[in-house]
Amino acid sequence: MSYSCTSTEAVCNSQDPSSAKKSSGSNPCSSSGGDTGGSNIGSSSRSSQANPSPKPPATMKVKKGCNSSDVGVPVTTEEELLGNSVITPEDVLGLQKITENYLCSPDENVYNIDFTRFKIRDMETGTVLFEITKPPATDKSGEKRDLDPNAGRFVRYQFTPAFLRLRQVGATVEFTVGDRPINNFRMIERHYFREQLLKSFDFEFGFCIPSSKNTCEHIYEFPPLSEDIMREMILHPYETQSDSFYFVDNKLVMHNKADYSYSGGP
Repeated sequence: MSYSCTSTEAVCNSQDPSSAKKSSGSNPCSSSGGDTGGSNIGSSSRSSQANPSPKPPATMKVKKGCNSSDVGVPVTTEEELLGNSVITPEDVLGLQKITENYLCSPDENVYNIDFTRFKIRDMETGTVLFEITKPPATDKSGEKRDLDPNAGRFVRYQFTPAFLRLRQVGATVEFTVGDRPINNFRMIERHYFREQLLKSFDFEFGFCIPSSKNTCEHIYEFPPLSEDIMREMILHPYETQSDSFYFVDNKLVMHNKADYSYSGGP
């Protein structure tokens, strides 16, 4: 069984942090994983206004043929891609199972793209289901902490079984970029249960201005799952996994991973 997704458009708000209004507060949330940006599994987005006079928003489009079996791309393996000097979107669209390793190092993120906040809410009720904010890179004494180089590249989600029956979920993501402009910013995200591809999504963020803070809310339309698939996903927590690949000018610059449990109570 595999999901399908439709072609749609999304708006992403981008602003220079020097002109941004300060936040009035945040709602902290715990997580058993790392940073944000591990999961974007939707089919559309809406903008979040962070400035009364924002810059013209960039358009993020979801490409048609999001499932690799629909577009006829050649099958690839993780072993092959680890031997490539450059990894392209077509390379990861050919993967048939979750990766065991990261396909690029943190040093390849030369654009200093940094995911700082992620929130998931039920669109029907407005209930916040998950929220995580990246901790500061320094401790209270002002000294920079000695972090694992892979810290922030993985997030673990813990949901109740009821999550699998939701029809529409909104996910708000915030990210900043460094002092270089970003052209053709693109994300491909692939979700698997065990070695079965559930869904594959392909987003084009377009251009990001230097030193900008960007906020998007993706509206996810979930198709119904069979009772058998839901039961297996609930009985086997963290065997549902995802790879999120980020490209600039068709070159892989970031790779984040996530896994999911749907066995939480009540």
